[in-house]
Amino acid sequence: MSADSQDDGGEDELRERVTNFLRRNFPQIQMHGGSAAIQHLDRETGEVHISLGGACSGCGISPMTIQAIKSRMVKEIPEIETVHADTGAGAGADGDLGGTGGMSPSFPGETTDEDEGPQAPF
Repeated sequence: MSADSQDDGGEDELRERVTNFLRRNFPQIQMHGGSAAIQHLDRETGEVHISLGGACSGCGISPMTIQAIKSRMVKEIPEIETVHADTGAGAGADGDLGGTGGMSPSFPGETTDEDEGPQAPF
């Protein structure tokens, strides 16, 4: 890459702004053992692909984090028009709150047998 190239410099600067946005707005990702990385950035189309990893994979609130990233980033960084984000956990992980990323919640004492399950303590 040439330092004189406006496109390359512009994309590098935009990549840095996206990275700083993630660090500034979502410090809890790192504090909770997760990570956020830019997988692809297209300055021409205004698209960015973000991947959440580490503890974010399988985290129950990662769909909410993804939605917050999507809505805030397009407001705060005018060059970004579309944010694609996922945890790599499977279907629904792209922030579609209708999906659960292929995972269903489980609770202590829960059973999947055909019986009525554990008795409530009350």
